[in-house]
Amino acid sequence: MPVIMGTAGHIDHGKTTLIKALTGIDCDRLKEEKKRGITIELGFAFLDLPGGARLGVIDVPGHERFVKNMVAGASGVDFVLLAIAADEGVMPQTREHLEICTLLGIRRGLVALTKADAVDADWLEMVEEDVRGALAGTFLDGAAVLPVSAHTGAGLDALRAAIAELAAHSPAERPADLFRLPVDRVFTMRGHGTVVTGTLVSGRIGEGEEVVLFPGGLRTRARGLQSHGQPVTEAPAGRRTAVNLAGLEVEDVARGQVLARPGTLFPQTLWDVELTALASAGRDLKHRKEIHLHHGTREVLAKVLLLDREALRPGETALCRLLLPEPMPGVYGDRVVLRSFSPLRTIAGGRIIGPHGRKLRRGDQGAMERLRALAGDDQQAVLAAQLALAGPGGVSLAELRTMCALEARALEKLMQQMCSQGAAYLVDKDERVHVAGEVMEALMAGALERVAAFHRAEPMKQGILRGELASSWGRGLSERLAHFVVERLVRRGELVAEAETLRLPGHSVSLAADAERLRAALEEAYRQGGQTPPNLKDVLDPLGVAAKDAAPVLRLLQEAGVLVKVKEDMYFHAPALDALRARVVAFLEDKGEMGAADFKTVSGLSRKYLIPLLEQFDKERLTVRVGDVRVLRRKEK
Repeated sequence: MPVIMGTAGHIDHGKTTLIKALTGIDCDRLKEEKKRGITIELGFAFLDLPGGARLGVIDVPGHERFVKNMVAGASGVDFVLLAIAADEGVMPQTREHLEICTLLGIRRGLVALTKADAVDADWLEMVEEDVRGALAGTFLDGAAVLPVSAHTGAGLDALRAAIAELAAHSPAERPADLFRLPVDRVFTMRGHGTVVTGTLVSGRIGEGEEVVLFPGGLRTRARGLQSHGQPVTEAPAGRRTAVNLAGLEVEDVARGQVLARPGTLFPQTLWDVELTALASAGRDLKHRKEIHLHHGTREVLAKVLLLDREALRPGETALCRLLLPEPMPGVYGDRVVLRSFSPLRTIAGGRIIGPHGRKLRRGDQGAMERLRALAGDDQQAVLAAQLALAGPGGVSLAELRTMCALEARALEKLMQQMCSQGAAYLVDKDERVHVAGEVMEALMAGALERVAAFHRAEPMKQGILRGELASSWGRGLSERLAHFVVERLVRRGELVAEAETLRLPGHSVSLAADAERLRAALEEAYRQGGQTPPNLKDVLDPLGVAAKDAAPVLRLLQEAGVLVKVKEDMYFHAPALDALRARVVAFLEDKGEMGAADFKTVSGLSRKYLIPLLEQFDKERLTVRVGDVRVLRRKEK
């Protein structure tokens, strides 16, 4: 995989001149840069190494005013070439650039003592000793320190050899399948249109592919590609890449946006981060402090939300949140740098551990435990914590790719393993949405408790209707998730499904002796009544039972399919109603339509029963009224 080398160092310490001497490429491309002799914007070059490999080079500005460009350039860098002028030694921006590289996770590099021809041997030896002392305790502690002169060429061969050696042992740690190109330049090329450039930090892009600009979601196509100044049909991670965007004007694109494939990034306004305050910060970083946030090639004003303290002291590391002014696309492991609002200086940095920040209460120890898991090295623990923080809403597989440091195949394999262990559940196969095992167990326990509560409140009912359970316990859940939970409980035998009714396995309706006698009396009275059932009051009065006391038993008889309620106080024995229904169907199939008089002839019933029964058959969707007659309702296919 291609490797990127970035430069760092104080203004006028010869970085750009050194890169030109090494590569033959002048990274100062702006007139103002030529005039003032300093680098203002990022510069780009490449160095051909022995064996045919090509090293990408990013030259960053050293002046304090342009540190934001240095941060942008350092994103995606694999190792750094720190330039220190032999005639000046370590300077303020030398230290700040070194700190920024540390915060951005750069762990390899070497030092070029530039302008070695401007000092004598004794001075050079003294400066080298001072430099090694200044680098003690940093990631460059023990790194090669090589005196060079871009003007005379002294030391350049040794520097090239050291760079080649470092490049060979600097494996780029980038997911190979999540394409991201943070945009650092936007311009127009005659005959081509709008072009963006950036360091391809992960994945690869092919000519003609559809791409999206995040944030904003503007879709376009990679009409053409260049890498290191040469046209290519495909560019891999680690390459300086120019993309010709189809159908867009320069005004449509801004530095700081990220080019990616559709449906792969998910901009958010809240990130969880592991943040370290620089020991040299000088003052505490306080809760809700507004800062300049640098992420990739983007700089915004954001707020730091401290979760377990009121202030982050210099040198301390803590789990924090970043409140962003607008949705921004982050990926697990991305590095961020924080600079104070005033005076403008680097104060902290770290990495994103939760690019999909969820609402949390300060002091929530359970949430803090999950955030600590996100900051760990156990990939399964990271995924489990991400799912747990997502709650019942779950997370799609596409979102999970941005929430861990795994490639797609490795992620799918691990998720299958977690599902087999009960640590996760695939609740939506179409959208590939997963829910944490602990969340699923809580949902199932909640559903069972709701059914149990229903049994306690309605002991005379067989169970709760599915729709009623969904509208009470399942309120706020997606329809698919609620269905998934119920079906899983049914498969596990913890719920019993009877048509649209759900009950606990141990629940059965038991009547006291008096209620059982009433049930038997009611069933017998309506069985004998047949197609001319008695009035309910006429049945209850001889028994000395009030209608309200008989209501639970009547409801039970309906649920058991013994009685059918046609209207208030009018019940039919179910077999008698079945017989009437069969006559109606036979008549309509023969004649096509039926009026009230026809029904009277067919049934032999009085008007007392005719109209309620006709309306009952309409309600059952057996018949439909057309004017003054009924016809059979066509069955829906």
